[in-house]
Amino acid sequence: MAASKDPRPCSIADTLALVGEKYSLLVLREVCLGNGRFDQLVRNIGAPRDILATRLRRLVDAGILTKELYSERPQRFEYRPTRAGLELEPVLLTLMAWGDRHLRADGDRPMVLEHSCGEALAPVVTCRACGDEVRHEDLAARPQAPGWTVTGPAAA
Repeated sequence: MAASKDPRPCSIADTLALVGEKYSLLVLREVCLGNGRFDQLVRNIGAPRDILATRLRRLVDAGILTKELYSERPQRFEYRPTRAGLELEPVLLTLMAWGDRHLRADGDRPMVLEHSCGEALAPVVTCRACGDEVRHEDLAARPQAPGWTVTGPAAA
């Protein structure tokens, strides 16, 4: 089957268009950890400098990061998450937990984040209305985009 010229309207696709490029989520990881200086980002991510500069510019332009001057001579900047950037942190935490469970057969976690309660963080997605943990079998998709159903485009 050929690819559709008009794929399903999707907030996931729109978000990935901003943060799905190689290194973008790793930039956000480091900035959320407090490592927002360019040399720290290069060292901790391993991205080529030119690609990293492009990703940083795009994340700033998208309102996910801010760029703040910390040295005038030479001019150097530190990147910090905006409110929108911090709203992506739970995505990073969930990805990290998934990787720890499914890609680390030996159980050797490269990083443990400790919650303010003193325990290692084990993120879960909960429903804001009822507080229950979200499980796949409890979800029902309700497409809101005109002309779309759960299975694809509505018949014309």
